Amino acid sequence: MTTSKKNNLKSVLIILAIVVLANVIGSSFFHRFDLTKDKRYTLSQTSLNIIKQVQNPLSIKVYMQGDLPAEFKRLQQETKQLLEEFQAYNKNIIFEFVDPLENEDASMDNIKELYRKGLTPINITVDDKGKQSQAMVFPWAIAVYDNKEVNIPLLKNIMGASTTQKVIGSVQHLEYSIAEGLNKITKAKQKKIAVIKGNGELQDILMAKFLLQVRESYHIGPFTLDSVAKNPVGSLEALEKYDLAVIAKPTETFTDAEKQVLDQFIINGGKTLWLIDQVTAEMDSLYDSSGATLAYPKDLNLNDMFFKYGIRINPDLVKDEQGSPIKLATGEQGSATQFQEFNWKFAPQVYPNSLHPIVKNLGGIKFDFANPIDTLKSGIKKTILLQSSQYSKKIGTPTEINLNIVAEETSPNDYLNKGKIPLSVLLEGSFHSMFENRVLPFEQKTFQATGKKNKMIVISDGDLIKNQLDKNFQPVELGYDQRSGNLYDNKDFLINCVNYLLDDTGLINIRSKDLDLPLLDKEKVYENYTRTQILTIGLPILILVLFGVVFTFLRKRKYSK
Repeated sequence: MTTSKKNNLKSVLIILAIVVLANVIGSSFFHRFDLTKDKRYTLSQTSLNIIKQVQNPLSIKVYMQGDLPAEFKRLQQETKQLLEEFQAYNKNIIFEFVDPLENEDASMDNIKELYRKGLTPINITVDDKGKQSQAMVFPWAIAVYDNKEVNIPLLKNIMGASTTQKVIGSVQHLEYSIAEGLNKITKAKQKKIAVIKGNGELQDILMAKFLLQVRESYHIGPFTLDSVAKNPVGSLEALEKYDLAVIAKPTETFTDAEKQVLDQFIINGGKTLWLIDQVTAEMDSLYDSSGATLAYPKDLNLNDMFFKYGIRINPDLVKDEQGSPIKLATGEQGSATQFQEFNWKFAPQVYPNSLHPIVKNLGGIKFDFANPIDTLKSGIKKTILLQSSQYSKKIGTPTEINLNIVAEETSPNDYLNKGKIPLSVLLEGSFHSMFENRVLPFEQKTFQATGKKNKMIVISDGDLIKNQLDKNFQPVELGYDQRSGNLYDNKDFLINCVNYLLDDTGLINIRSKDLDLPLLDKEKVYENYTRTQILTIGLPILILVLFGVVFTFLRKRKYSK
C-alpha cells in the first residue's frame, strides 16, 4: 500500500472516529439551540417540569389544517414548532394536525361534534387583493391523557383587535395555553379552594364559569359561615383545611365571630380573594320605566378588618370616561325603536399598566359600579393591580344613577388630579389580627395576633366575577357582555389571581413572556403586489440560478485543463 493511500485511509478512520465519538456524546447530552432573538422556542422551566410529568402517551389533536388564511397559517406554524419542542423533551407527547372540514360529507358531523365539546369556530373575512370571502377556522386543540381530556384554545380573543393582532397575541400566549392544558390533565389536584357562603354571596350559577375553570386545577367546595354561630372553633378548624377562600360579593353583614374565623384563617396562612361592593347599585335596576336607581352605602362590617390589613374600600362610585359600551333604545317606542351605543361611565373598562405577572399582557377588564380603594401606611407590601384611567373621579353616595348620564358632556378639566383610582390591590406580608389587643368574640386557645407570611387580593367590585345568563338562564362566558357583544379579560385576570395566591406562579410567568412576531403589512403588500412577488419569489430563484451558472462555469474551468 502506497504512502498516499495509507494517509487517505488514516484520514477516513480519524473522521469515522470523530463522528462516532460525536454521536456517543450527543446521545448522552441533550440540548437544543434557539437562535431567535426573543428565545421564542426556549421552553420555560415550568413547561419543562410539566413535560416531565407525562409518563404515559399523551395525544394532542390540533384542528388547524387545510386551506387557512395567511394569519392562521402563521399561528399553525408557530403551534407546530412549539409542539415539536415539547415532543423533543418527551417522546410520550404525540401530536397531529387535522382538517375538520376536509371531507365535505362528514364536515357537518365534525362541526357538531366539536361544538358539543365546546370548540367553537370563528368566521373571518379573507381579503385577497380586494376580493373578500368567508372562512371558518377552529383554533383549538384537544389533549388526551389517561382517559382525561382537555380543550386547549390557540387563539386569544382580544377585544377590538384585528385578526393579525389576535394572532400576535395568541403566539404570545401559545406556550402558556399548551402548558396549562397539559398541566390540567397530568397533575393531580392538591390544593383546596373554599367558596364562602352564608352572607348573601353570589349564587353558584352567577359565577359558574369561574368555578368550572378553577375546578379543572384545584379542589373546590362551598363553605358556609352559618355554622360559626353554633360551633366557631370547629368552623375555623374546618376552614383551615382549605388553602384559599373566595368571598364573592357578600350583601349581608358579617358578625364579629365570623370575622374572627376569617381573620385567624388569614393569620394562619390561608389565602383570600375578596370581591367586595361597598355600595348597593345594580345595573338591572336601571332597566325599568324610570331608568334610574338609588346607589347607597352598604355596611358589611368589614371596614375595621380591612383597615387593620392596610387598605380601605370607600363607599363611593368610580365614574370613568373610559367606560364600557351600553346599548339603549332611542327614538319613538314601537316599530321605530332603534338601539344606539353609548359610553357607560359607571362600568370602567380597565387596561392594566402594571408589569406584575398577574396582569401583564391582559386586555380590557370590565367593572360595574366599582368602589375606590385607599392604601394605608403599614408593614404590608401593596401592589396596585388595576386602576381607573386618568379621566375618572369618585362620586359620593347616596346618589341617583340615571341612564340620562350617557348624554352629558365633560372635559379633561373635570378630572384634574382625580384619576388613576385603585380598584384591585395585592397585599403581601405578615398580617396582624384585627382582634389584636381586643376582646375576642369567642374563646380560642390557638389565637394568634401576628401571622406568618401571607398574601391576599382585594377587588372593589363583586360583579367582576359574575357571568351573565342567556335567555335560557344558562351562564355565558365570564367576561362576555351580551348587551355590547364584547368579551373582556375578567376570567383570565381572576384565574391569574388564584394561581398567584396558591403559588402556582410558573404558569403566570409563562403568560408574561414577550415575543416579537413580525408580520407583513397587508396594505403595503397590496400597494406593491408585483414588487413584493419579485422580492419574495423571483429574487431567491434568481440568486439560485446565478449561483448555479457561476458554480458550473468555475467547475468547467477547473477540470477542463
